[in-house]
Amino acid sequence: MAGLFLGIDVGTGGVRACAVDARGAKLGMESAPLPPPRQNGNAIDQDPELWWDATAVAIRKLGRTIDLQTVERVSVDGTSGTLLMIDAAGRPCTPGLMYNDARAAAEAARIAAVASADSGAHGASSALAKLLYLSDRAEAGQARFAVHQADWIAGRLAGRHGISDENNVLKLGYDPVTRTWPAWLDELGVSRELLPNVLVPGTPFADIDPEIAATLGLSPAVRIAAGTTDGVAAFIATRADTPGDAVTSLGTTLVVKLLATRPIFAANQGVYSHRLGERWLAGGASNSGGGALLAHFTAADMERLTPQLQPETPTGLDYYPLPKPGERFPIADPALPARVAPRPADDHRFFQALLEGIAGIEALAYRRLAELGAPKLRRVISIGGGAKNAAWTEIRRRALGVPVSVAEETEASYGAALLALRGGPS
Repeated sequence: MAGLFLGIDVGTGGVRACAVDARGAKLGMESAPLPPPRQNGNAIDQDPELWWDATAVAIRKLGRTIDLQTVERVSVDGTSGTLLMIDAAGRPCTPGLMYNDARAAAEAARIAAVASADSGAHGASSALAKLLYLSDRAEAGQARFAVHQADWIAGRLAGRHGISDENNVLKLGYDPVTRTWPAWLDELGVSRELLPNVLVPGTPFADIDPEIAATLGLSPAVRIAAGTTDGVAAFIATRADTPGDAVTSLGTTLVVKLLATRPIFAANQGVYSHRLGERWLAGGASNSGGGALLAHFTAADMERLTPQLQPETPTGLDYYPLPKPGERFPIADPALPARVAPRPADDHRFFQALLEGIAGIEALAYRRLAELGAPKLRRVISIGGGAKNAAWTEIRRRALGVPVSVAEETEASYGAALLALRGGPS
């Protein structure tokens, strides 16, 4: 039997493991739940050992349906910005500060004073702010490396730590353009010895630890590859592969990502780029989206009204739906009010006008990326809950002027498996 490739996604609610064959066909997927992180105000953390235990459970469950002995490579993705500190043996010295942990406000202010405007390290929830916070804690005294969630799981599999990838380190201050740790980190007193060695996502860096392989039922010949973030893994899962290919996530918020040939940065609009080999994944997020719809209709209301939508007959209303005042992208205005008037008498017309408004925001977002230097939009692949609404898909196709489809696969674990298969994106 030909070799298999394993992707592991460490998410907020659980860990998923996915196996693909040499053609990228999904052969199996299993999951194991995680308990909610501990939360105390802006402090949100979790015991990293929970991630490892769930990873082991998911892999063993997958072994019930596939032959784990045929796995050749493994790649891991994790939540972007989740960070912990470990000792030389890989043992956690601190809890894992989760991606949305925002306790490091004072540290974020220090970063803002010295970091370049385009750095992904800005903000209290950045990995760098977390590193500065943890470095001052007594328990960090034995720390040898600062690693991300995906780094630590991959390192545990390999028995080799201090390795990361060009996507996870973006929020730690890494410069993906020059592929270096910038000099301004020294002004913050960051120890260079704590920073991980950075590889291109998908690059194999070690054989699996023999004891771990035996425990999990994997072959001792398995190679462990550098991983990526959950968002990038989800993009890879859609198989978008040509500059101008884009992925729109229709969730609580509207998130757009476009495959580009050069990096796009506009920090004041929340636009940044992940490096994918010699290509770039440029993206931004609007405050509009499903949350703006829920301000007016319940999920049941929207399901009831959808059959009454008439995409071929636009309402002509120029809406800008927002759940509350303030927008990041494609209009950077923290006080921007929602525009949802006048309201038609019929609920289905109002619902359609809201969907048209969000489609207009999506189209404007891709135009903004083009103005910043992104390639011409070629096609859009939809993911998220809103992607299931066929009428909305047609409304969006009319607004975007390019083919719009729904992704066949959206699971980050599938994207991580494809990354393991490819050995790194081109």
